[in-house]
Amino acid sequence: MRSDKMKKGLEKAPHRSLFKAMGYTDEEIARPIVGVVNAANEIIPGHIHLDTIATAVKAGIRMAGGTPVEFPVIGICDGIAMNHEGMKYSLASRELIADSIEVMAIAHPFDGLVLIPNCDKIIPGMLMAALRLNIPAIVVSGGPMLAGRLRDRDIDLITVFEGVGGVKSGKLSQRDLKILEDYACPGCGSCAGMFTANSMNCLTEALGLGLPGNGTIPAVHAARVRLAKKAGMQIMTLIKRNLTPRAIATPAAFRNAIAVDMALGCSTNTVLHVPAIAHEAGIRLNLDIFNEISRVTPHLCSMSPAGPVHLQDLDHAGGIQAVMKELAKAKLIDVRCLTVTGATVAENLKHAPDPDHEIIRPVRKPHHEEGGIAILRGNLAPEGAVVKQSAVEPEMMHWVGTARVFDSEEDAVKAILGGKIKPGHIVVIRYEGPKGGPGMREMLTPTSAIVGMGLDRDVALITDGRFSGGTRGAAIGHVSPEAAEGGPIALVKNGDRIEIDIPKKRLTLNVDAQELARRKKAWKPPKPKITSGYVYRYALQVTSASTGAVLKD
Repeated sequence: MRSDKMKKGLEKAPHRSLFKAMGYTDEEIARPIVGVVNAANEIIPGHIHLDTIATAVKAGIRMAGGTPVEFPVIGICDGIAMNHEGMKYSLASRELIADSIEVMAIAHPFDGLVLIPNCDKIIPGMLMAALRLNIPAIVVSGGPMLAGRLRDRDIDLITVFEGVGGVKSGKLSQRDLKILEDYACPGCGSCAGMFTANSMNCLTEALGLGLPGNGTIPAVHAARVRLAKKAGMQIMTLIKRNLTPRAIATPAAFRNAIAVDMALGCSTNTVLHVPAIAHEAGIRLNLDIFNEISRVTPHLCSMSPAGPVHLQDLDHAGGIQAVMKELAKAKLIDVRCLTVTGATVAENLKHAPDPDHEIIRPVRKPHHEEGGIAILRGNLAPEGAVVKQSAVEPEMMHWVGTARVFDSEEDAVKAILGGKIKPGHIVVIRYEGPKGGPGMREMLTPTSAIVGMGLDRDVALITDGRFSGGTRGAAIGHVSPEAAEGGPIALVKNGDRIEIDIPKKRLTLNVDAQELARRKKAWKPPKPKITSGYVYRYALQVTSASTGAVLKD
């Protein structure tokens, strides 16, 4: 056993003595020792209940003959960090989470790991650590929040964000906004739509590193606790078989995850996280793979924020296994891939329910013929940009507008809420990329303000930053190279015309090459916005959004 390095033999008597200081018996020390990585805290709604999940996981480990050892990791609530300096730290926390698990699991050689995340950066951070360490590991999330209910409609966090714009435009009263605030988030769990957290939990299941149900069983259901116990038991099987994450998360498994991503209309942040996770397994995922898979994978589920469906509805409709079963009918899933069940996808799907076609459309009658995400390229984004095309209004799919340029999110939000953005404008927010932000802030506030003010059919937004999974409308992010690296987005001026052509996957700044060359010659790198501490060091090491914003090797 791997844990023998810290417990077996004459010379490890002092080590065993330290275990006994914590109350471990000889019998517990002799068993396989499993690290239980618990991201519980009291600042994230998706994590407030994770101690319950960890308790269930530990019960499962003990039932199957192992000894659980719990340790924590940090986590940021993107919703609470939104639209202030705190968001600069969110993406950067992903690397800290991965590094801290690596440190713990090598300093204390566990035989396996059960990873308990639930929200945006914590999930990919844990998956990155699992693939980096490559010891038996399984992920069990805390599950999605139920949608709020107000009168005759389901609501969620995005309803509140968009409500702010509604108040500013006079379409909503402050009293109405207060009611939304009170009812939108009814309890624990990752926010109810197909936002980044739920996207990543669903893709974890599709990748094969979470048990069936990991992505969709609601946080408050007893089935979530039962799933946690099963995950605790299953890690012991993985240890006995020495079935490691890299044997599961193969190139074919990543393609499966991207296909599910397209079918669900997941968050654009998956385009950052999936390549970063693959990077830890030594697999390079070029951005073009997203377009390649999107072209042949139909969009089957109209999930919030693009549609009315929430995670509880998807769970009732059969969950991720039912989505994969539907995709497998068109041979869009490689069913030979192994999963943490110990069986292949094909074997798992034999037990999967048939999809409810009211929620999970048949592959021959999809919401859209192409998948939810598109990668755009052109002279404004030579290395690529990303848009959730399933959440764009039809009239905005091919559109030309006039640039209104802002060098920070704050300036853009002030202009939007101040009524200075008009139909026909393209809001350009730059110096918000991984290096320039630093930390590539998630910008739900400006996109929600545009929607809330009724401008989502008339105004687009382009940025080298990123968006929440809750963003909808013609919001194009991850523009690479970013402005701080001298990318073309740094050269855009007020009044420039920009063409967005999502069907042709093009993003074009209609300025001639000679003029752009003159602007480039006059451009000077900006001074860093933060000059000390973690995110300053992060900015010096981080790579482009087009490579997943991983740190330089």
